[in-house]
Amino acid sequence: MKQILEAIQSGDPTAVQGLQVPESYRGVTVRKDEVGMFEGVASRDKDPRKSLHVDEVATPELGPGEAIVAVMASSVNFNTVWTSIFEPVSTFGFLERYGRLSELTKRHDLPYHVVGSDLSGVVLAVGPGVTKWKAGDVVVAHCLSVELEDHQGHDDSMMDPQQRIWGFETNFGGLAELALVKANQLMPKPAHLTWEEAAVPGLVNSTAYRQLVSKNAGQMKQGDNVLVWGASGGLGSYATQYVLNGGGTPVCVVSSPEKAEICRRMGAELIIDRSAEGYAFWKDEHTQDPKEWQRFGKRIRELTGGEDIDIVFEHPGRETFGASVYVTRKGGVITTCASTSGYMHQYDNRYLWMNLKRIVSSHFANYRESWEANRLIAKGQIHPTLSKTYALEDTGQAAYDVHKNLHQGKVGVLCLAPEKGLGVAPEAADFRAKHLDAINRFQDV
Repeated sequence: MKQILEAIQSGDPTAVQGLQVPESYRGVTVRKDEVGMFEGVASRDKDPRKSLHVDEVATPELGPGEAIVAVMASSVNFNTVWTSIFEPVSTFGFLERYGRLSELTKRHDLPYHVVGSDLSGVVLAVGPGVTKWKAGDVVVAHCLSVELEDHQGHDDSMMDPQQRIWGFETNFGGLAELALVKANQLMPKPAHLTWEEAAVPGLVNSTAYRQLVSKNAGQMKQGDNVLVWGASGGLGSYATQYVLNGGGTPVCVVSSPEKAEICRRMGAELIIDRSAEGYAFWKDEHTQDPKEWQRFGKRIRELTGGEDIDIVFEHPGRETFGASVYVTRKGGVITTCASTSGYMHQYDNRYLWMNLKRIVSSHFANYRESWEANRLIAKGQIHPTLSKTYALEDTGQAAYDVHKNLHQGKVGVLCLAPEKGLGVAPEAADFRAKHLDAINRFQDV
């Protein structure tokens, strides 16, 4: 690994070519024999620091159409948290099913799972049939893993019956010194960003792009009022930027003055601090409070000058979904991509069907959408939302902080990178300087 790091830090792509792929590497894992460790413990009390380990693991065989990447940095997403607390199901079931698909996929069915669905780094080796990428290429990876052997995936690869999220439903993820990816997951690293800055947008940026901008989900247009839940968080911070960048008006829902300040830094003006204003959409565990929906809708109209919401950027799920359906305008859209507060959603269907509203599901993004989202990062039109960076050994703490919502934006993890601030291409220094305030706006809140 030392030789690999030295070659990468030399800045000469040819120095990486011909290097031998190590037989093993360090990766953040969960272990199959620990799946039951949190039985009887409430979800909120399950501690990722107990289940996430940094282990030395064997480097997988490199197959056709694949690449091994030397990972300089990665990040923690909610799927890492779900993996670490074995909810809603253990990910070893995913690995077992994937392992039954072919002789090649058997590699993924192991008694440990190397997690992580983001990376920035350098291609170390490519498998047979890979022509677009070569050793030495500086890359980021999106997390869509597809086989594309079935016809269903050839209009929108998210429809591939074998669509999986790399590092969550497959093994050999990005929270590690090396990662195994399909070559069609790779994209050019934005040259003006550090390793850790470039590592954090992948999953959430692509997800937000599809959910709001793409023809496959929100199809946001200029002038749309968009309600963004968790507007300073991992997903919401990118959604807020896309609304502003696309000529819409974000109505940002946050839970503290600090998070409200982050939204203002991004350029948002309409902000609801749901904690300060005391919104409680549930009377108890089983009963929602429509009066709170009404109060929430009235507050939105106060901010928008009497207009209702065109698109809701939904991801909390159970806690907020009833309110989301209620406040959407007649004919509007609720786009949903996750359920971080619970996946059994409840809403009053009268407000949906009688007002011709639509609920549109959205899950990650296809390669084209991910590429476009990454291109906007590279052009400085959308910016990373990195707030804090952890060492690989501290990934458990990083996941704990995300689980407890102690973070802002996204958190990064250094893998092979020895320190923060590395990886900016010399020729991109002036471009970076132009955008430095936007790049750093999550850093000191």
